[in-house]
Amino acid sequence: MNRQNITTYEQAVEYLLDIPRFTTKNTMEDTRTFLERLGSPDKDFKIIHVAGTNGKGSVCAYLRYMLEEAGYAVCVFTSPHLVDVRERFLIRGEMADRESFLRAFLQVYDLIPGLYHPTFFEYLFFMAMLLFREAEPDFVILETGLGGRLDATNSVSHKELAVITRISLDHVEYLGDTPEKIAWEKAGIIAPGVPVVYTETSKSVSAVFDEMAEKVGAISHPVSKKDYSFLNFKNKNIDFSLHSRYYNDISLTLRTTARYQMENAALAVRALEELDQGRTVTARQIREGVKKCFWPARMEEVRPGVYVDGAHNEDGVRAFLETVAADGWKGKRLLLFSAVRDKAYEKMLGRILDSRLFGTICLTALHSGRAAQMETLEDLTRELVEKRPGLTPACPVIRSFRDTPEALETLLQEKEPDTQIYIAGSLYLAGEVKAYLGVG
Repeated sequence: MNRQNITTYEQAVEYLLDIPRFTTKNTMEDTRTFLERLGSPDKDFKIIHVAGTNGKGSVCAYLRYMLEEAGYAVCVFTSPHLVDVRERFLIRGEMADRESFLRAFLQVYDLIPGLYHPTFFEYLFFMAMLLFREAEPDFVILETGLGGRLDATNSVSHKELAVITRISLDHVEYLGDTPEKIAWEKAGIIAPGVPVVYTETSKSVSAVFDEMAEKVGAISHPVSKKDYSFLNFKNKNIDFSLHSRYYNDISLTLRTTARYQMENAALAVRALEELDQGRTVTARQIREGVKKCFWPARMEEVRPGVYVDGAHNEDGVRAFLETVAADGWKGKRLLLFSAVRDKAYEKMLGRILDSRLFGTICLTALHSGRAAQMETLEDLTRELVEKRPGLTPACPVIRSFRDTPEALETLLQEKEPDTQIYIAGSLYLAGEVKAYLGVG
């Protein structure tokens, strides 16, 4: 596409979506050099850098809401988007408008030399830096894409804080085939003299973070399950208690049924404490920020009795199933599932079947070049059922749909008062559901 042909927002988005077809990942040196060509917009930002396998977006959201409740202006760069690519750029709580998006796109495009072209993610990162420079925020929260050490977001010149969420196996072809190898890649965001707050999941993973922090002269702060405890579940809210550094034991309410969000909220609060050192943010502002926080497709009720969760890998499915098992529903449960082919969907489906939570499992095809083939999902699901004692071809019932709209139309029409519908397996699926239902 020639430069003179790109004059509208729609054309810019089309160009971005075409990028994977003609470029490969660039070196960190290339990314830093291009950021400098843009005028180093990051140099004046107070940056909170967030990496990890699961929970990154949620931690970014909790941090944003708490900081905003304390009166700070915050910009957030996150991924992936569910419906609109502008979701990736949050400026004072709002998506970037189309005019600003196009302006930032063209600023990047004008500087692309002949021998260099940003990847899709790199391009969006550069746009974020330009958009945020215009906004002049007090804080910028950056979520890594894939990994950490070589992630485009790691090209920034300085950071205030590094935050690392739960580590589990995902993208093993790029990051390594053990939690420790993946942790080493994520630990690449730890910077000299910059505190790092991380979720403690195992001694071996924690050792990676602690060793990296010691190596570069940073102080590490683990957050574990011992730091918080579940109190109550009522009115689709979760109450839990967190032992904080500056506020002693603080009671928090989460506006969600997702129990795994206790871990993410606890990590975010601890990160904020390390950032603020108890100087400006009060316990009340933390409580209010956490309570107001909303992050889409995390056990989001998109219709009465219909929940969408972004579980898209084995550990995400584990957390999703723990939440479903504890939600107190006494009636029937139905699951709509799909996945992309580069995920461990056999293990995901295995966990789902082992849970015995769903009387019906519905499979659907995704509208994506990365989608797992429907025949593969169907054959695999039936094969896994046959391997499990106590399960029969009729229990759970296995149904298939050609696409997400057909699945939703049918399931919503058939839904009975004693049945809850759960949707999980892919963020692509979550996006398709929200787009079809018109849920922002």
